[in-house]
Amino acid sequence: MLSRLRDLYEGETHAAHRFRYAILGFDLATILFVIVTSFLPRTPVTTALDAVIGVLIVLDFAARFAISDRKISFWTRPATLTDIIAMVSFLAPFIGDSFGFLRVMRTLRLLHTYQLLSRLRQDFPFFRKHEDIVLASINLGVFLFVMTGLIYATQFGRNEDIRNYADALYFTVTTLTTTGFGDITLHGTTGRLLSVGIMIFGVTLFLRLAQVLFRPSKVRYECTTCGLSLHDADAIHCKHCGATVHIDTEGLT
Repeated sequence: MLSRLRDLYEGETHAAHRFRYAILGFDLATILFVIVTSFLPRTPVTTALDAVIGVLIVLDFAARFAISDRKISFWTRPATLTDIIAMVSFLAPFIGDSFGFLRVMRTLRLLHTYQLLSRLRQDFPFFRKHEDIVLASINLGVFLFVMTGLIYATQFGRNEDIRNYADALYFTVTTLTTTGFGDITLHGTTGRLLSVGIMIFGVTLFLRLAQVLFRPSKVRYECTTCGLSLHDADAIHCKHCGATVHIDTEGLT
């Protein structure tokens, strides 16, 4: 049983890749569920769906713990903490149902694992060609989502300006871009610290995205001599060691 689980979570078989894509899809669906339900009144249906999602997260969490070779350090990982918070949020929504958004942190970790990145490069030519742009966009998007979620979780019901998820997102975007219309402000020391965090880290991620968007595009090709993996699209020699490189091009038909 453990060997089967380890193969699914860490293996290189087609079944393992499909399984990890399924986990990624489940994570994204969970995030969408958190956003959509923030606009809706709580009903028995949403409560039941919360419980189902919570149970699935528990099963996934238990499986990853079972196959972990370092079970003590497993409990100190940030992804473990966010999963625990998400599980509690979905299974006991009355103590803070809005914290389910922290599930996105594990989604980010999953996207940055070697196995999934390697498979995305193989399966999607667009991702292979624009990997830096895609990852920079994902990093900025996750930051926006997490900060919006934190604002919604800490301000909803306490701040009359934050009535739903859209209000929290609006504040996050205007703060990150330093527009600052001033029509929404956060209350208390926690609110001010969140605003500072959005401005400092958000601008950094935004500049990173701008950098990869506007700098000359690079292609991935590992130099057989020095190992440099990023080169200009029209390069015939490695800039690091001068060795000849043979970068595939689409050519003309």
